[in-house]
Amino acid sequence: MSTTLAAAEDRSDHAGRSAVRTLLRLWPYVRPVRVRLFTAALVAVVASCTGLVIPLVLKWLVDGPVADRDTRGIWLGALYLLLLGFAEALLFGLRRWLVARPLSRVEADMRADLYRHLQRLPVAFHDRWASGQLLSRGTTDLMLLRMFLAFPLTFLLVNGVTILVGVIIMLVQDWTLGLVILGPAIPVVIMCALFERRYAEVARQAQDQVGDLTTVVEESVLGIRIVKGFGRHRSQARAFRELTRTLRGTELAKARLLAAIWAVIVTLPELAIGAALVLGTIQVADGGLSAGTLVAFLSTALALRWPVDSIGFLLAMSQEAATATERYFEVMDAEPESADAAPAAPAAPAGAGGLRFHDVRFRYPDAPSDAPPVLDRVDLHIRPGETMALVGATGTGKTTLTALIPRLHEVTSGRITLDGEDITAMPRQALRELVAVAFEEPTLFSATVGENVLMGAGDSAGEQELDRALAVAQADFAHALPQGTATQVGEQGLSLSGGQRQRLALARAVVGRPRFLVLDDPLSALDVHTEAAVEAALRRVLAETTALVVAHRPSTVLLADRVALLSGGRIAAVGTHQELLRTNAEYAHLMSGADRAEEAKEAEKAEEAKELEADR
Repeated sequence: MSTTLAAAEDRSDHAGRSAVRTLLRLWPYVRPVRVRLFTAALVAVVASCTGLVIPLVLKWLVDGPVADRDTRGIWLGALYLLLLGFAEALLFGLRRWLVARPLSRVEADMRADLYRHLQRLPVAFHDRWASGQLLSRGTTDLMLLRMFLAFPLTFLLVNGVTILVGVIIMLVQDWTLGLVILGPAIPVVIMCALFERRYAEVARQAQDQVGDLTTVVEESVLGIRIVKGFGRHRSQARAFRELTRTLRGTELAKARLLAAIWAVIVTLPELAIGAALVLGTIQVADGGLSAGTLVAFLSTALALRWPVDSIGFLLAMSQEAATATERYFEVMDAEPESADAAPAAPAAPAGAGGLRFHDVRFRYPDAPSDAPPVLDRVDLHIRPGETMALVGATGTGKTTLTALIPRLHEVTSGRITLDGEDITAMPRQALRELVAVAFEEPTLFSATVGENVLMGAGDSAGEQELDRALAVAQADFAHALPQGTATQVGEQGLSLSGGQRQRLALARAVVGRPRFLVLDDPLSALDVHTEAAVEAALRRVLAETTALVVAHRPSTVLLADRVALLSGGRIAAVGTHQELLRTNAEYAHLMSGADRAEEAKEAEKAEEAKELEADR
């Protein structure tokens, strides 16, 4: 629901914008294919106007060959009608061929731009938006836009021209009957204006609800183990059913609006045609109008039924397309991370190499202005080639601190330097090539093991680097998988255990031999024996880099040269593990609790091993 609120905030910026102005934002995507689209529209106009020639041929046929009983003339008139019908069908087929390929290109370009833009948006944006909402914008909304460009956009023009030409033809035939036909025009226009405004609101509501529904489905699929493990499938089904009922109600509201406008648009013109038929018949009987003219007039009026009847759903599709355009540009208008470097900061003093935090403060962008900062005046220096362990109670901001280094979040004040250079003075791409990160929650993609690991290296990395990284992370299990490192790990890597996923994430962090390494509790999911093996291999890697390691266990802390204690958003103490145990009560308390937890974990592992041995 936070996404719905975020969307509502973005919608407020678009309040008052007309559908036409919104749809005009599509022009940069349409411009490269404008020639084919304009040609298709012209062909459709010619095809539609060709259909209006048919009533004129009928007039000639009735007043001429039929009245004169000229059989040859009747056959000639039939041939003319056949040729006109064939030409109309051919032209409409040509129009469809002209728009098919360019519009698929427009949709593909918009989808590619959306995906590229999503990669450049800051983490704070993704924290606010549910992935289901973003997914619906990249699929359902773009499909609506392609359909609009292929059909309603063209036929709003075509039908408008057809109605105008048809009305002129009818007025030329008999202006009194023409005025009768034009009688419903004013009430129809008023109803269309009312319909457009109301339908726009309901269409937006429905498309947002589709996004919410997509979010629920995605979360249920990704969290299926939790749903099943806690027996929550019934409550999840109820929540989904409530959302579908809400969406159904909104769709029914759309249907009622469409039915109302259609009733008006269909009924009033039909009444006008009936009145024109009665008056025209009287005029023919009185000799004031030829039978051919009446036939041509009524045929023209009937030919205009489709252009008039279609106004309702063409307006509806246009409003849905305008809503889809608005939703698309809500994301595209979000400010991306700047790729360029900021102005250079003042030079760092001598001896400021390595990784250094200078009076850093951080508050989340969405936090109230009076809320205390998560990090407050953090000063910390990790010397070149040193490994620093970061320790603190849960919720003290350790993960937030590590996210500031690759600029996943921007510092509120203060600065961070790498070897004396302010990270805001570096292009983001260059910064993230220097810094490798392994997060506490390992994320793997639906790709092979090798592709997941080599994501942390340059394009030139190969099998040798892959094997080295797997060895460091004690992830040699990858070679025993069905296709080795070419094995697909599946969505989120859930086909692997938590420890296996964490080791692959660690391998991804070290594969590129980064100058700076940030590890957020990288060994939390490992058993004691695997952890010891990983630590032994990791020591060689840490000796070649400058590293900050978030640690909760004494065994991980012992990897570091020094330890920093984070408390109350500040660095409370810095020293070696033994020094802090002797001089800092808070640190000693944290480590004693970690020791007990580690002992319990070892006992649990031993008990499990005994049970397995007994089963054998």
